[in-house]
Amino acid sequence: MAIRSIVSYPHPALGSHCEPVTEFGPELAQLAQDLLETMRAAPGVGITAAHVGILQRLFVLELKPGEVRTYVNPEILETSSETMRHMEGSVSMPGFIEEVERPSKVTLRFQDVSGQWHEEQAEGFHAICIQHEIDQLDGMFWLKRLSKLKRDRLIRKWEKAQR
Repeated sequence: MAIRSIVSYPHPALGSHCEPVTEFGPELAQLAQDLLETMRAAPGVGITAAHVGILQRLFVLELKPGEVRTYVNPEILETSSETMRHMEGSVSMPGFIEEVERPSKVTLRFQDVSGQWHEEQAEGFHAICIQHEIDQLDGMFWLKRLSKLKRDRLIRKWEKAQR
């Protein structure tokens, strides 16, 4: 197990579309474990391979201690018309959060680290996290979900904090 370096906003990996995972084996399982350790150290509840500069469609969630979920090649099949608002942030922009509105339920299809396909429904915070991480895999950093005014304000604060 290894804690990997997390890229910071505005690293190019955070705006890049991730490629599907095609090889399932020990290396993928190790990457998933490294992502888990990296996320816990950050700390966070979700992390994608893009957050460590690897452009593969993989993310890990741990919404409750010990309840780890790994998603490979995830795709959202359906979203609800009902929405909810939740404060979001990123391990690549620690300490900076803002409210984002998303569908409150999703149905998704994904593979596990051995390549087996699964389908699941998620709602509430779980659904929000799935959408947030899939956005990242699609090259959409969470800031793009904000209004221009909120996004610009948050980026100015981030840039000032990095000096």
